Amino acid sequence: ICLGRAHVYHNLGCQFYAVAVAGLGPDGVGYNRREFINECKENVRIAASVGVRALLNMGVTDIMVEGLSNAEAAAEGAALALWEYDGHKNLLALYDDPDCRRYLRYVPSDGWEKGLRKAEAQNFARKLEDAPSNLMTPSAFSRHVIEELCPCNVQVDVREKDWLQDKCWTAFLSMAKGSCEPPIVLEIAYCGGAQDDRPVVLIGKGITYDSGGLCLRHGTDMSEYRADMAGAAVIVATIKALASLSIPINVNAMIPLCENMPGGMAPKPGDVVHCHNGKTIRLQDTSKLDRVILADPLAYSANYKPCLTITIATLTSGMRTALGASSTGVFTTSDVVWDELCRAGAETGDRVWRFPLWNYFTKHMTDTSAVDVCNVGLGLGGEPCRGAAFLMEFAPRTDFVHMDITGTGMVSSGLGYPYLREGTMTGRPTRTLVQFLYQMSCPTDKCPAEC
Repeated sequence: ICLGRAHVYHNLGCQFYAVAVAGLGPDGVGYNRREFINECKENVRIAASVGVRALLNMGVTDIMVEGLSNAEAAAEGAALALWEYDGHKNLLALYDDPDCRRYLRYVPSDGWEKGLRKAEAQNFARKLEDAPSNLMTPSAFSRHVIEELCPCNVQVDVREKDWLQDKCWTAFLSMAKGSCEPPIVLEIAYCGGAQDDRPVVLIGKGITYDSGGLCLRHGTDMSEYRADMAGAAVIVATIKALASLSIPINVNAMIPLCENMPGGMAPKPGDVVHCHNGKTIRLQDTSKLDRVILADPLAYSANYKPCLTITIATLTSGMRTALGASSTGVFTTSDVVWDELCRAGAETGDRVWRFPLWNYFTKHMTDTSAVDVCNVGLGLGGEPCRGAAFLMEFAPRTDFVHMDITGTGMVSSGLGYPYLREGTMTGRPTRTLVQFLYQMSCPTDKCPAEC
């Protein structure tokens, strides 16, 4: 049986009604340096997913999964394959998690439990992303985050308009004026490390619906932009996983939540707004306000004295053009951080690829006498790099990472990742970020190259 296929056999014994046999691919595979992936683990995820889905399609609801040489990867593949957004069928059950534990059985092990918790976190991100935008407003998103994280001993503070005005988050407040939904910022703190350890700061774009504002998007594209808060969903899911796995690291997160709508008070092309750090921004295109709402939290994050700042956002359509859904585009000032992120992506099967943070792109965004920075810049081309250069203007003086997840974080095509259903949101790169933060917190625990 080839990789990605499963055959179902019946009446092989009294213990099981049906048995799915899935192909694991060729023997002896491990880390593929050309593909930047641990093929053994990824093959296990694929095999577990196609086997579980074959049984599920036949109505089987009690499924025993073998470890397939790596229990963690098997749990991830099986649990991710089970998930399907069905909120439209019953509004009362809209936000109920598909109970992977109700369907899956396995001899208890640390690897299985670890993989299941990572997959459950990614499925939570998928649930947030796939919900209709009229039901996942900034205030609704905040409620679900509080319900999910507070029982895990994670501190969640909801910052509203008065707090934002007091902190001079003028740029963010300006971006939200086109919608009747009030803007909100979630300030999240997970304290798993020592008290004197400097935190990692995570900042995720939380535009719960992005119409493009006055520079309106094409109608055929609009439905997918209910998931323009994928960066925020990934951060919430990552913190959920860190807490459930008790990872020894301190993390602070800031999630600005709003809608980008073409209301009467919406920002106009050519407007100039002020940021928390005093810099001025010219709005050349209101469909690219996503990077502007990250400016205030980035500047404010210096107050945490972080060891590393990470932004995660569906920032540019150019990233989807460049990489498709193959990997997440990464911009970073640190070679060490890049090496760890690349290793994390190889282990999880959710890869990353590095792009340049050159002064060439910074000049495109700042070469103007009227303001400090523009949200589009001069010339054409290099859109993902220019977006990252814009964010660098507001980042604190510490190691910095920007992850552009436009290609990986929204609707799945199903190609290359059989454990993600076609047409649903992906929740990527939740597991890669969890793995990366685990590697940071436990640097002596090296991931094996083989299964």
